[in-house]
Amino acid sequence: MGVCASSQASKEGGGISRPSTVKIIHADGRVQEFKQSIRAINILSQNPNSFLCSLESINLDSQMPRLAETEELQPDQIYFLLPLSQSHTHLSISDLCTLAIKASKALSKLEATSFPNGHGVKLRPSLGGGSKIPARTDRIQMSSQLGRGNR
Repeated sequence: MGVCASSQASKEGGGISRPSTVKIIHADGRVQEFKQSIRAINILSQNPNSFLCSLESINLDSQMPRLAETEELQPDQIYFLLPLSQSHTHLSISDLCTLAIKASKALSKLEATSFPNGHGVKLRPSLGGGSKIPARTDRIQMSSQLGRGNR
């Protein structure tokens, strides 16, 4: 049972596109982004009492797999930088929820800096002024009155 998350915003036709980056979420919730792949040793040498694990390799009720120092961190991937003291503990549902919340908050901050209005992407005017498309569909609410006046 792996955990996977991704955050990407783009517009077809060469408009808005968020570049692929390596994302490292620190234990304190801080995020580091790298535009190119980077070796784990570069991060670990600056954080000697920590280990890296890939979000995609985390499994419930097992130890968090530590990345080898020689491993290359890949763009479009999310990694956690955690204290070494957590490297031998089995991941509980509570631990998993804590990591998910940290990842969600960190990615929301990145999204907010990419799209400062926080609600959507302003498209180039084409036929009739600018339009907004919500960047996140979980924010869309439908009115129960919709369509009742046309009967």
